[in-house]
Amino acid sequence: MAKVNEDMLIKDVLELDEGTAPIFMKHGMHCLWCPSSYFESIKDACAVHGIDPSKLVDDLNEYLSSKQ
Repeated sequence: MAKVNEDMLIKDVLELDEGTAPIFMKHGMHCLWCPSSYFESIKDACAVHGIDPSKLVDDLNEYLSSKQ
């Protein structure tokens, strides 16, 4: 199983499983395929949007593990 971490690029997580998009949106990240997503880590994007990166990463990993 793939495991997401705060240093991963947003686009890499979305390419890993597009089903992660609703999780990003639930946490307040709505422009997932904008140019910044190709260069920003989850941690950096969370800082810009005022989001707790550890909660987002936990939710992403919970989703991915539920698919096993």
